[in-house]
Amino acid sequence: MAAENFPNTTPQKLVRTTSARRSFHIYTSLQREIVLGMLAPRSTLLELELANRFEVSQGTVREALLLLQEEGLVHRQPHRGTTVADCRAEDAEELIRLRHDIECRGVKRAIARQGNALADRMRTHLSAMQEAADAGDEYLLSVHDRAFHSELFACADLPPVQPVLARALVHAHRYKILHPAQNRDLKDTANRHLAIIDALDAGDADQAAAALSRHITTIVDFGPNILAEDL
Repeated sequence: MAAENFPNTTPQKLVRTTSARRSFHIYTSLQREIVLGMLAPRSTLLELELANRFEVSQGTVREALLLLQEEGLVHRQPHRGTTVADCRAEDAEELIRLRHDIECRGVKRAIARQGNALADRMRTHLSAMQEAADAGDEYLLSVHDRAFHSELFACADLPPVQPVLARALVHAHRYKILHPAQNRDLKDTANRHLAIIDALDAGDADQAAAALSRHITTIVDFGPNILAEDL
């Protein structure tokens, strides 16, 4: 999949050299396979096999695996190789709580900085999500979904927090895809963002935070008490 399909959702690396472009292509291909479950949780990835598959050097494969490691999608251990990260409910719950706090506070700051101008920017991502849904491409839908939330938070101007949110986003989407609810409709998934855009249109920070809260806490079926913690 082309690099331009990953706006604001991937590590901020400059893809200039031939080797970098190749490693980025491998990274995006493997990310897709991990998120969709084509590479199963806890499965082993061998650099030599991947190098043969993509017809590149093991060094180029290693660069791609390091990008995946930054996202927490693989675990690399010296002399023990690389394994695909697990996809557990307890991890997803904690990341959703973290994501909730980051995004709901961030949107208020974003609106204070940019007002209702945010709505038009988010509509671009919504249109891309709807097109992916119409094409039945769940992974591409997740890419544009992540871009929606990443760009919205970027407008809060909190760059040290951005990588934390990026990791939470990719793992939440992976868990949702690998543990699907019955009869999930991709178009409905895209259109769940309309309530957020309506709040942004109104320039209402509290409404936007509430819409994001509902959106995030209903991503997967953990029940109504996802934010409750037993202290």
